[in-house]
This record gives sequence, structure tokens and C-alpha cells, in this order.
Amino acid sequence: MTQGTTPGPLGLDPLLLEVLACPDTHHSPLTVDEAASELLCTTCDRAFPVRNGIPVLLLDEARRRGGTGTDTP
Repeated sequence: MTQGTTPGPLGLDPLLLEVLACPDTHHSPLTVDEAASELLCTTCDRAFPVRNGIPVLLLDEARRRGGTGTDTP
């Protein structure tokens, strides 16, 4: 975390949250679901876990949230 920066949601650096994107080919921005400790893709509806303050941006680790994405599971 950058010196003097207050931790953001899920303990992540707010500057990091600004640049994180879905690892799929569309590279869409991610939003935060603090209740589930996940980062959510705004395009494919995948949910990426945040474990111990570390975002796990692996497609194999993502969870499908329920139907707005066009990819097949």
C-alpha cells in the first residue's frame, strides 16, 4: 500500500482498485462486493475472490454470479 493511503474496501489500496480489470479478453472494470469479499466484473458477471487482502484474478478461481454473462460455464 502506498504510504499515506487509507485502505479501501476489502483492505485493498484504492489506487490498485482503479486499475484492476477482469482478466478475460474484454478487460472490463471491476466493482467491489464487500459483503462477499469479491471483485465483480461489470461485463461477464464473474466474481473474483479476495483472500487475505489479495485479489485472485484467475478465471479458474472465478465464480459465475448468475446469468448476465454470455460465456458458457
